Amino acid sequence: MDELSGGVVDKLDPQSAAFINTSGLAKASPMGMGLYRIEPVGKVGSVRTASVQLEVRPKDRLGLSRLLFLLSYAGDQGFRDHSVEAAEHPDLWSALSESLAQLADRALSRGVLQGYLTVEESLRTVKGRIRISDQISRRPGMMVPLEVSYDEFTEDIAENRILRAALERMGKVPGVRPDVLSRLRQLKGKLDAVTRLQSGAPLPSWRASRMNLRYHPVLRLSEVILRNASAEAGEGKQQTASFVVDMAKVFEEFVGTALRGAMSAHPGEMRLQYGALLNEAVNDSDRLTVRPDAVHFLGGRPVVVYDSKYKAASDAGASLSADHYQLLAYCTALRVPTAWLVYAGRGDVKLRRILNTDIDIVEYPLDLSLPPSEILAAVADLAEQSWGEVVRQVVAGRSASD
Repeated sequence: MDELSGGVVDKLDPQSAAFINTSGLAKASPMGMGLYRIEPVGKVGSVRTASVQLEVRPKDRLGLSRLLFLLSYAGDQGFRDHSVEAAEHPDLWSALSESLAQLADRALSRGVLQGYLTVEESLRTVKGRIRISDQISRRPGMMVPLEVSYDEFTEDIAENRILRAALERMGKVPGVRPDVLSRLRQLKGKLDAVTRLQSGAPLPSWRASRMNLRYHPVLRLSEVILRNASAEAGEGKQQTASFVVDMAKVFEEFVGTALRGAMSAHPGEMRLQYGALLNEAVNDSDRLTVRPDAVHFLGGRPVVVYDSKYKAASDAGASLSADHYQLLAYCTALRVPTAWLVYAGRGDVKLRRILNTDIDIVEYPLDLSLPPSEILAAVADLAEQSWGEVVRQVVAGRSASD
């Protein structure tokens, strides 16, 4: 179903209905006679068991490649649109599993990547350097064993740990095609000497370089899978899988990250999720605060504010008036003359002058169905237009003072 649809009515067993409700992807309400009304709740993705699969697709039917682009860029990991590829498929799980298999096969085709890993051990001989502080605190007055650290050239590095974890997770998804499942297992077998990541543990950090260039695409996809997908054996050893994404949050983070990069070409500094006081208050409990998605500062003073809304005015559940009230509050609290409302959708740029004020609110559509390079070009255009307005305001202020 589409994320903006009114839902569907279908037959479900109670266990599957409970799984859907706990997944956070949709709400399944019993209607009697085994029928349930299944309604989207503002998230997109897919949940699957051995007997049922539910997919909630982004509005405008964005494909997996576009979704992965937004997810990866929003993560602020130095991502660029050519760094990840995806096999488009009507079934999200098939697309994810086939994409991971293809990219992993390409990354491992020249062998498993090796790198230097810092190892800390207690040894009876010197290897590397002695950790003096640890030696004194752990073994005061003792000469051996020695607390040492050294760099080892090994396959057990962060890149391989992330890749192994992603291959394992996708290998647990029920209903993956047997040939793809076999490829995932064979690829994981090449990484059996790599330490297995513990469930729930944070992903190890890695740094993009020429040495791990062939791993970049599969690592970007692996990180998206590990952060947004789960696959496990549930009650009665039933395999379940879920890939659930909050598109409103993804869009907000993407716009903030991309806009900050685009505005770096201009003077000043952009701050994301900036908190500002809305009212005068003596007690902390009486204070009201606002938190715009992005504020650009020039000379330590806010000059323009931005807010992103995944739902456009034409979408179900969206409120154009509420969005403008919110931006008016931002401008008032920050003493900023112009706010930019960035929403996901098609249309024309619109300027709205708020009555009885000197505040302008500009509606700026961002078409997510465009290729990634064109989406980023549109964000760059937003940066240019908003900076041009800042310059115009500065010039007008100087002219008025003269």
